[in-house]
Amino acid sequence: MSITEKFLNDIEGHLLLAATREEGRTAAARFSAPLDWLTDAQRGEVERRFEAEYLALARASWQHTAVRAGRLRDEYEATYRGLRRRLLAGWLLTCALAFGCLVVGVVPRLGLG
Repeated sequence: MSITEKFLNDIEGHLLLAATREEGRTAAARFSAPLDWLTDAQRGEVERRFEAEYLALARASWQHTAVRAGRLRDEYEATYRGLRRRLLAGWLLTCALAFGCLVVGVVPRLGLG
């Protein structure tokens, strides 16, 4: 991975985190809005805890997704290697059969056999 790709991945990560924080704040405000008996300090604490839980759940989801993506990549790479081996074996078999047919068909005509 080049420095530019790493830099762009870092920027994308920061933007994703900022967007998720904003979503968490919005969801926290929506959650606490009907709780009109809370004081401002209590409402702020509820919103802060809600946002923290929202971020923790998002982080866990991202980690699960990354682990699953790694497993899928490994599975697909193994499948690709198997397909590539079978294709090579088929190609070699086809070449051997073609060469065999050529030898069987040409050698008797040339009087070499």
